[in-house]
Parts: sequence; C-alpha cells; structure tokens
Amino acid sequence: MIAGIEGRLVKLDTETALVQVGAITYEVMLPGYCVSALAGQIGTEITLCTMEYYEGSLGGGNLIPRLVGFLTATEREFFSTFISVKGMGIRKGLRALNIPIQDIAAAVETGDEKMLMTLPGIGRRMAQQTVAELKGKLQTFALGAEPARAAATQFKPFQAEALEILIAWGEKRNEAMELIELAAQKHPDVQTAEELVPLIYRLKQGVEV
Repeated sequence: MIAGIEGRLVKLDTETALVQVGAITYEVMLPGYCVSALAGQIGTEITLCTMEYYEGSLGGGNLIPRLVGFLTATEREFFSTFISVKGMGIRKGLRALNIPIQDIAAAVETGDEKMLMTLPGIGRRMAQQTVAELKGKLQTFALGAEPARAAATQFKPFQAEALEILIAWGEKRNEAMELIELAAQKHPDVQTAEELVPLIYRLKQGVEV
C-alpha cells in the first residue's frame, strides 16, 4: 500500500492533483477541502498521506489502481471511518468532504442532519444513515470544531459572506476568520463583502491599509 507521497504539485483540478516524484507523475484523488487548501501551490513541493484502492469489478477483469490523498494521517483515518457508512463509497465520500472534517464530525456527533445535507451528494436518507452509524465514533475528530463555528456565528452577515468567498477561493477557515477580525478592527466602517474581501487580501500581502 502506498501510504504517502511527496513531490511537486504540477496540476490541480476540482477532484484530482498530479504530483511529480522524480520521473513519475501520480494522479491523486482529493476531497474538496484538500483542493482548496492546495490552491496556489502549483509548482511547489507537497506531502500527502494516501490510501490506495482498486476501482472496478473483479468479475469484469478491469481493476484500476487509485490513490486518494489527504493533508494529514488524521484526515485519512477520518475518511476510512466516514466511508464505512452503508452506501457511501469512496467517490461519494470524497465529493462530500468539501469542508473541514472537524465540522463534519461535529455535525454527526450532534445529530445535525440539516448540516450534513448541505454536503454534495448527501441527501436526507444518507444524512440519517451517517448519524445512525457514526454518532459516538467521531468525537476525537470533532474536537476544536465548535469554538470555530461559534466564532463564525458572531460575524455580521456581510462578514459571513466574505468568509464563504475566501474559503471558496482556497483560504483556510481559521486563517480567513482571523483576517476578517483584523480587518474589522482596522476598518470598522466597512460594511459590505465587496469592500471587505479586497481589503483582506491587502492585509494578507502585508500592504498597509
């Protein structure tokens, strides 16, 4: 089993990355939150924890080896538990993970089916199934999620909108929240996401504003 890969990120799209290791380039399937985290890192050296599986039918004689990548071993462990839900599967599980695993784990542990239904490909029945099978098993992964979520709920509507824009553009949630708070301190007069987002990027780049 290939448990990890370290190399140069040469291409990134919505579901996969190409990682060059020496003369060989590997295609690695990624969950959405990993794609966001790696945005802007093309051409740099990255390290991924991986799991390997074979896709296809044994009876059909067409088994294709696949690599799935994660930022940490903890995320890989979470994914292995997450896809154990009946009917989930690897591809559906990858599509569903478009937000940090801490938030998903916290939703399962609190029985928040509505939140789970906002994940791509997760309908009401799958959300109910996930809570029924995994509640009580994800407490370790959920640690740290609630304080971040609580802080986000204190944002004004335009700040929450800016947060979602920043996350969609590849920023990490906690870092984006810190930048929004810093911008609010420096510029309390800003009242729209359209004004706030460019200001945040100037702050991030170290431009005095």
